[in-house]
Formats: sequence, structure tokens, C-alpha cells
Amino acid sequence: MDPNIYALVLDTLNRATSQDPEVLKPAEKKLQEWEIEPGFYSVLLNVLSNHSIDIKVRWLAVMCFKNGVDRYWRRNAPNAITDDEKLKLRQGLLTTSILNEPVAQIATQQAVLISKIARFDCPTNWPNLVPDLVGALKAPQPLVQHRSLLIFHHVVKALASKRLTGDRRTFQELTNTVYSFILNLWHENTELFLRHIQEGAATEIITEHLEKALLCLRILRKLTVFGFKKVHESQDAVAFLNVVFDRAKTSLECRKLLKGRGIYPLELCEKFIIHLTKVAIGVLCFHPFSYVPLIRPSLEFALYYCFTEQGMALIYERFTIQCLNIVKGILQCVEYKLPKGMEQVKEPLTLQAHQTKMEFLDQNTVCHMCRHLVTHYFLLSSDDLALWDAEPESFATDEAGESWKYSLRPCTEAVFIELFQFRNILAPELVRLLASVQQQKIDPEDLPAILRKDAIYNAVGLAAFDLYDDVDFDEWFTKVLSQELKIKDNNYRIIRRRVCQLIGQWCGVRASQSLRPAMYEALLEPLTSSTEDAAVKLAAAEALRSTIDDFNFDVEQFSPYAPHALAALYNLLVESEECDTKMHVLHVISYVMERCGPAVARSGGTGALFAYLPQLWHHAATHNMLRAAVLSAVVHLVKALGECSPNVRPWILGVVNEATKLTEPAHVYLLEDALELWLAILETSLVCDPATLQLADNLYPILEQSSEHLRIVVYIMQAYTLLCPEEFLSGPGAKCMALLEDMLGDMRTEGVITVLKMAEICISVTFPERNAFLGVKVIWPILIRVIHCLLEGDDLPMVLSVQLCLLSRVILISSDLFYKVVQEASNGVTEYDSDPAKVLNRILHVWTEKMNLVTQVERWKVVGLGLAGLLTTQNAVVLQRFGAILLNLTEVLNDVMKHEDSGTYVDGLVAPPGSRPPSPLEGRGGAARWEEAGAPDSAHEQRRRRLAAAHPAHCIDLRVVTHHQLETLKNQVGAETFDRLIQSTDPETLQQIREYVPL
Repeated sequence: MDPNIYALVLDTLNRATSQDPEVLKPAEKKLQEWEIEPGFYSVLLNVLSNHSIDIKVRWLAVMCFKNGVDRYWRRNAPNAITDDEKLKLRQGLLTTSILNEPVAQIATQQAVLISKIARFDCPTNWPNLVPDLVGALKAPQPLVQHRSLLIFHHVVKALASKRLTGDRRTFQELTNTVYSFILNLWHENTELFLRHIQEGAATEIITEHLEKALLCLRILRKLTVFGFKKVHESQDAVAFLNVVFDRAKTSLECRKLLKGRGIYPLELCEKFIIHLTKVAIGVLCFHPFSYVPLIRPSLEFALYYCFTEQGMALIYERFTIQCLNIVKGILQCVEYKLPKGMEQVKEPLTLQAHQTKMEFLDQNTVCHMCRHLVTHYFLLSSDDLALWDAEPESFATDEAGESWKYSLRPCTEAVFIELFQFRNILAPELVRLLASVQQQKIDPEDLPAILRKDAIYNAVGLAAFDLYDDVDFDEWFTKVLSQELKIKDNNYRIIRRRVCQLIGQWCGVRASQSLRPAMYEALLEPLTSSTEDAAVKLAAAEALRSTIDDFNFDVEQFSPYAPHALAALYNLLVESEECDTKMHVLHVISYVMERCGPAVARSGGTGALFAYLPQLWHHAATHNMLRAAVLSAVVHLVKALGECSPNVRPWILGVVNEATKLTEPAHVYLLEDALELWLAILETSLVCDPATLQLADNLYPILEQSSEHLRIVVYIMQAYTLLCPEEFLSGPGAKCMALLEDMLGDMRTEGVITVLKMAEICISVTFPERNAFLGVKVIWPILIRVIHCLLEGDDLPMVLSVQLCLLSRVILISSDLFYKVVQEASNGVTEYDSDPAKVLNRILHVWTEKMNLVTQVERWKVVGLGLAGLLTTQNAVVLQRFGAILLNLTEVLNDVMKHEDSGTYVDGLVAPPGSRPPSPLEGRGGAARWEEAGAPDSAHEQRRRRLAAAHPAHCIDLRVVTHHQLETLKNQVGAETFDRLIQSTDPETLQQIREYVPL
């Protein structure tokens, strides 16, 4: 290597570790430029291999190397590292200097670096990696052995994460090669560190073997869980699993002896114990049948350490969580549960597992576990109460998701819920516990008694569905819970909070409809109290959300309480200090607005809220999830009110603009809610002001980025088209329609229909005289594509239906435009000699043959009107299809004509005066139906009514049109030719059409 290059890179790395920004920034920029230079990573390898260089410089070198592997190691990556350089790098990464790395942090990063390369190259391009590492593991030097083990751990971790079938097979082969060697190494180091602890050896000696034992254990865990198809078929793996719990017991005893030896050895020992339990959980999760022999030892182990005084004296919180998760995993495992019919048990191990589980978990054991969970683990600790006093909002925020994996309280609650599969045993036990705290009155100063009652209430809330027949919630609420809410002592806040939670948990399980007003009043009492504890208020707010989000929720019943609820929630929102708390309260407000609708929104309480939200938006500048909650709340407010105040409209437009600009990083979190708000604003707009129209420029980039938000973007385009068709389709709308046409080729059926319906809206709206055909102009490329699709004639009926309807709407606007589209679409269609007549003939063939696939009667009638419109265009190709056209028109007339009592026929789809026709904006879910389109008299609603009133299916009489067209055709071609056309038609068709039209 050129010494000058080495010196230059080394100097740049030195400068890149400087604290002076003027020195640091240019050096970092230079390193970024060199990332794609050949030989750069070889220089970095030399730097990090040289132990005499400053640690900071070597650290930076390994980090640069690691980032380069992520970006440039793949063969097809831009500026990929060459194969020759890769070969040299692989050879240099297992040298003595790497395996003798003195700095632990750098050694870890080197191990991660090697594992990243191994994930790409092992075993195909790096076949000697594993043999070389195994050889180094046998080295006499302790440091070389430790570093090799560290590297091997990260390599195994990387290879185990690969999920393709071939990669899994390769990992299984690797496991077969090294498993017994690693197992023996683990046994050896485990024995040494346990013996050294018991003998009181030096801390350094204990730590050395404990570190190696932990690394071996981590490797064994990955090999055991991911390296076997069936773990129980490997003798070594079974031998390993059989000692896991014994090793854990011994290690827990030794942990006591490590106290006072320093934090690091104690932490290492605790990690070692935790990884033993992780082995059990991993095998239980991925190989449940292989775990069957371990079910009883697992349950005995967990019961001793988590549910007896002797065992609990030895444990620590993280270990308790792991043990309880093993119990939960066994209780929850589907493979251990019998199907309803015993004859359906196909796997003998399922029966064995079930029997083992049921034999161990007898009535006494299950009741003991339940009582211990409730009276020990469910009790609020002194730490909990201290957190409540110091940070009530943090205390009140519920842990969600998979917090049971790492947090004790959710973990114990999850085990309790799983334990209730023994409902027949536990329901009476829990009822007895509940009765025990109800029989005597608790002194507000007796904190232990209050904590016990709180724990039992918590259990009754968690098991609400299982206690349906055992607890009369109406009576309990009326006689006990509602009274407990009125006890204002400070200690009783614990019970008040729990009572609120119980209301939320039981309202959807067993609470009479007549009890609802009393429940609302009970929850509003703490919510509206200025002296109430913040955690109690937040529990009441969440319970209120549960009562509103219930299937039996009655808006009319809640309406009298809605203004008070909104005012109280607004005050709570303002009082809250943490962003997460504000987010929770906003979600409750959104629920109230969404479920209660315009009547509740207008009853009061929204003005102050609307005034506060801009302040909150500004306050949440760095908290995007809170901003998303603000957007959601504004959406529900605007929809419920059916209008947007001129005072907040500029702010809302600015927010939507900011949240829908893809150049703003926050759009990732805000875009979905911002699009909903955008649509809501358009639906309440009376006119389109310049700011609203300018906002439409943001639509194109959103569509261009992906089709993820296609549906909502098209709804926004529809709303713009109804609000200001000329302005929108002359500018942003035209660009968007062109892009949608380009995207059609890659869309699924649902997307194609969405775009075609948008095109239909474009030509349905009314334009000024100067721009009468603007809609057709905008969708011109789509019309050409539709023609090409019809030539193929193999689209699904639902797509064909919209395609034919779209062409028919063009014909009804101007048949000349239709023929112009056909002529332009013919260019370059070699199959039809680029002849418009042949193309038209094929289109009419598909049209008349497949028209009966149009199932929606309104569309069918429009397609019939389109055919009727072609009859008088004096086109020979159309007249050749006269019989087929007349047949289809007859079938449509048969469906739409209605026989009146007077004996005459009328078009059943033509709307009588004063009626309300259906919405033309189909496919938008709830919003496509008149009743759910927002406020009954919203501006958008009126625009849609006007558009629907002009729908051809409802304002044009098909019989009148057919008669007029046939008469006009007769005058055009003469009586003789017309008679010939009539005679060429099927007699049955003529007989049917004469019922409606005189020929």
C-alpha cells in the first residue's frame, strides 16, 4: 500500500475525531467522499489493526468500515466494493491483531463488522470463516479465545436471522458441525465460574469464565432454536435443555455470593440466568412439541421461584418476568390445547402436553397462583406510589403492545388472564376475594387494606368476561362503586382510579342500558373536579372512551352529558403536561366527536377546543405523534360541525400544507391524517379560495411517490372537481389525471375502477361555455387506454362496466368526440391495420356481446343510452350492428321500464320531482351514501345532489330517446333502408321493443 495514502487517511481520521467543528466537518466530508474509492476499506482495516493508534481513531475506522459494508458490500450495490478487495478484506479480518484486540468496545464492533460480511458471504464466498473461528477458539491465549467467541456469537446471530429456505438449511448444517463443540465449551466455562464463585476466587477469574460461558450460551440459544428442524431429535440439544433449569437454580444460589463483588460480575451472572430462561422460551415458541418433556420442570421451576417465599427470596424482577412468561407461553400454546372432539387429536404429543399441564395445574395449585398474583403481584408498590406522587401522568399512561415481555405488572396481568382458562376453578375464588373486601368498611387511612382492595378490583376488571354470570355489576356499581367514588381522602384516590377503570372494563360486558346515565355522571364527577388527582382524571377519560366505544352506545342517552364531557376533556388537555397524555386525551375527544356527531358538537364545548389546538400544534413541534393526534381531532371536529370557522381556516390550510409536503420530514407521521383533514375542509367549503386551490399542488407528488394513498387522494380530487371544476382541472387536476393514466397499467382492479370513476366525475360536472369539453380533454389519454382495453375484451365485468359507461358519457356529450377518440386510438394498432372502422367494429362487438355483464342498473341504462346515441351518427359500422344494438336496448328497456296501474309504461329510473337520487360518487364507503356524508345540509352535500340530479340514468327517459333516435334514423336512411334494418333484427326482439316503442 502507498504509505502516502495510509498517512492521508490516518490524518483525516485523526481530524474527524476533533472537537473543533471547523476541523471535524471537512474531515467527515472527505471520509464520505472516499467511501466509494477502491482500496479505502483496506486502509481502514490497517488502521483498526494497529493497536498503537489512538483508540478514538481506531473506533472511527471500524465504524466507517461497518457503514461501508452496509452500503457497498452487495454485489449489485452502486459503487460496490470489488471482489479482489473483498477477498483481501476477508483474509485480513481474522488476523492475530484482530483476535488480540485489547479494547472491548472495538472488539465488539469488529465482531459486528465480521458478522455483517458473513451474512452476505458465508459460506459460499467465505467457506473458511467458521473453521478458522473454531480453530481460534482452541487457542491457549484467553484473550484470543474470548475475541473468537465474541466474533462467533455475532456471526451465528447474523446467520440465524436469515429466513429463506436455503439459508435455513445452511444454518442447520452449521449447527450440526459446531453444536457439540460449543456445548462442551459452555459446560467447561460454566463449571469453572460456578466453582470459582463457591470457592471465593478472584473477581477477575470469575468474570473471565462467566463472560465466555455467557457468549457460549448465547450461541447455543441461536443454534438450538434455529439450527434444528426438530430439537428433540438431537441428543446434544436434549442434553443441553435438560440441564437448563438446574444451571439456573445453581446460578441463582451463586448470585447471592456475588453481591459485594462489584456491579459488573453481578450483572453478568443475572444476564447468564436470563439467557437460560430465553433458551426455554425460544424452544417453547418455535419447537413446542420438542418442549413437551420440559413442561413439568418449567412449571415446577416457575412455581417455586415466583409463588413461594423461599424461591422469591432468591430472585430479581427481570428473572420473575421471564419465569412468568414461560408459564404464560405454556398456558397459551395452541399445540398444548385439545380440540373440542378427542377424535381430532392427530399429534400424540398434544395429548401428552395437555395431560402434563392438567396434572400439574390442579385445583389447589391454580387457586394458589391466582391468590398470589392478586395479593402479591397486583399490589401497588411503594415505588409505584412514589411515581404516582411525582409524575401522575407517567404513572397513569397504560403500557400497551408487548410490554408484558419486559415489564412486571403487564406480565403478571397477562399470566392472570391466561390462567382464567381454568374459569370453573378461579371464578368462585375471585368472587370470594371480592366478597372479603366488601364485607368490612375500609378506613381511608389503612393503606395496606386499600392496596389489597385495589388489587382485587384490578383482577375483577381483567376477568370481566369470565365473571359475567358471577358478578351483578349493576348492583355492585349502584351500591358500592358509585359510593366509593365520593370518598375524597387522598389514599382513596387509588380506589377512585380503579373504579373508573372498572366502569370502562364492565360497560361492554354486563351493564344495563338504564345504568348508562349513572355511569356517565360517575365518570364526569372526577373529570370535572378541579381538586381531583390527575391519574384519576385520566382513568375517567379512558373509561369514558370505553363507554362511548361500546356496541350498545346510545347517542341520545349521552347527549345531555356531551357538552360537560367536552369541556372537562378540554380542561384536562390543557392541564396535562406530557405529550403522551395530551395524545391520549385527544383520542378520547375524537371518539366523542366521531360517535356523537353534529348534534353534540353544536351543543357547545368546541369553541375553546378549536382555539387551543393551534397552540398545541405549535407546542408539539418535535412530537409528531402528538401532532397526528391533533390532526385527527381537528378532522372529527370539522366533520361533526359540518363547517370550518373562518378564524381557524387559515391555520388548518397551513397545517395541511405542511403535513402533505413530501419535502417535510414529518409527513411520514402526519400525511394520512392530513389527507383526511384536507378532504373534510373541502367538503365544508362554500367556494374555493386561492389558498385552498394552491394546496392542490401537493397532490401530484403524493401520487407520484406511491399508490399507498390513492383512494383518499382521488376522493380529494373528486371534492375539488365538484367545488371548482374549471380551476382544478385546468391546473393541478389535469397533471394528476395524466399521472393516474400512467399508473393504470400497474394497478390492481380496485385501483383501476377508482381511477375510471374519477374520470367519470371529470366529464359529469358542468363547465362554463368557453371550456365546455375540458373534462373530456383532461381524461383523453384514459379514453384512449379504455379503447385499447376494449379491443382486448378480457377485463373483469366490474372494470368493463365502468369502461362502457365512461364511453357512453362521452357519446352523450358529443358523438364527434367519441369518433375522434376511436380514430386516435387506432393509430399504431397493427392488428386492425390502424383502421378506425375496424377498431370501431371490434369495440361494438365487445360492447354488444358483453353489455349484459353490466350488473348495476344505472350503469346499464347509461350504456344503453350510449348505444342509442350512436344510431343517428350515420356510421356504416354502427348500422351493421343494428340488430345487436336493438337487442341490447330492448333488454335494458325490459329492466328499467315500469308498468303503471294506468296500463302505460314509464322509465322507472327517471326521478320524480322532489325525490333525492342516489349519490354518483360510488365506492367511498360510508361517505358515498347521502346519510353519512357529513352534515345533512353541508356545501359538499348540495354539490353532490346537483351532480346526481343531472345523472343521465335519472334525468333522461330511455324510451323517449330510443323512439326519437329510431325516428331520426328512419328519416336519415329512408323508409326502405330502415325497413331492411328492422327486418334484419330478430323477430322476438322486435316483438318486445314494440311494447315500448312504435316501429
